[in-house]
Amino acid sequence: MYHTAGYEIQGDGMVGKMAVAAGFFVAATAWSAAASAQGTTEQGLRARPIRIIVASGPGGGTDITGRHVARTMGDLMRHTVVVENRPGAGSTTGTEFGAKATPDGHTLLVSSGSSMVMNVLLHKNLPYDSLRDFVAVGFIAAYPFLLIARADLPASNLAELVKYAKERPGKLTYGSAGVGSVQHVWGTILFRSMGLDLLHVPYKGGAMAAQELMGGRIDLMFDNMTAAWRYVESGRAKALVVSPAARSKEMPNVPTVNESGVTKFDGESWMGMFAPAATPRATVDALREIFVKVTRDADFTARIEAGGGRIMSIPPQQQQAFLKSEIERWGAQIKRYDVKAE
Repeated sequence: MYHTAGYEIQGDGMVGKMAVAAGFFVAATAWSAAASAQGTTEQGLRARPIRIIVASGPGGGTDITGRHVARTMGDLMRHTVVVENRPGAGSTTGTEFGAKATPDGHTLLVSSGSSMVMNVLLHKNLPYDSLRDFVAVGFIAAYPFLLIARADLPASNLAELVKYAKERPGKLTYGSAGVGSVQHVWGTILFRSMGLDLLHVPYKGGAMAAQELMGGRIDLMFDNMTAAWRYVESGRAKALVVSPAARSKEMPNVPTVNESGVTKFDGESWMGMFAPAATPRATVDALREIFVKVTRDADFTARIEAGGGRIMSIPPQQQQAFLKSEIERWGAQIKRYDVKAE
C-alpha cells in the first residue's frame, strides 16, 4: 500500500492505475501551467525596452556596473536593455524615480550602498525607504574601495598621510559622489578614526570628483575600485590603501587599512538590482531567473573581476535580511563618528 496525489493505491488493479494516472495528470498540469506563466511573464518583459536607472552620472562605479548588467541582460534576452542616468541630490533623485516607477518590470534600478543604506541613515525626510519601497532582484557584485590621492600629494601611505594632514589641520580636502554617498561616509569614518581634520567636497557623481582629484583641485578620494584603479594605472592618481580586510588580487602591492597600523577599517561596496516593491511576484521571479543567468555568465563575471569586484550570491529569501544588516552595521559607525548630511 502507498499513497500518491491524495489517493490510496492497492496492488496493480485498474482502479489503482487510474488513480496513479490521475495524480500524474494533476502534477503535470500544474507544472505546465507554472512553466507557461513563467514563459508568458518573460515574453511580457520583451514587450518594450527595459530601462535600468543609475542614480549617478556616467563613468562612476555604479554606472559601469549597470552597463555591464544591461549589456549581458540584453544579450541573454535578445532584447533592448538601456541605462538611464538620473544623478542629483546625492543619488536621491534617481533612486526615488526607481521607487516610484510603474511596477511592471520595465524600469529597474541598479544601486549601491550609497542609495540603499547611507541615504537612509543620513536623511530624515528621504522620499523613499529602501526596505519598504523596493524588492531586490538580486545583488550583483562587491568591490573594495581604494583611498586615492592626487599624484603629487607628498604622502605614499596612510602613516605619511596622517603626519602630513595633522601638520595642516583643515587644509586637505576629500571628494565624493555626493553627500550620503559611500565615498562621503566611509571617507569621513576613516579620517575621523585617525583623528584627522579634512574638508569634505561633494560632487554630482564619483567620476566628476575623480576628475577634480586628477586635476589637483582636491587631495583625496575614497572610491570604488572599478573606477579608481584606472586612474592609478594611468599615473593620474596614487593608491594609498584598500578597504577590505584582505588585499586585492588586482592590486596586490596596495596594503589594507588594517595593515597600516594606524586605524582599523573593513568594508566592501556592493551593488544590486532592484524593482519597485509593488512589482507582481511573477514578474519579480522572471527577472530573478534572468538575473541569475546574468551573474553566471562567464563574460559578465570576467568583466566584474577585471574591475576588481567579486560576484555576490545571496538567495532571495536572505536579501532583505542582508540589506537590513548593512543598515544596522553602518548606522552604528555613523553614530560613533558623528557623520552628518552636510
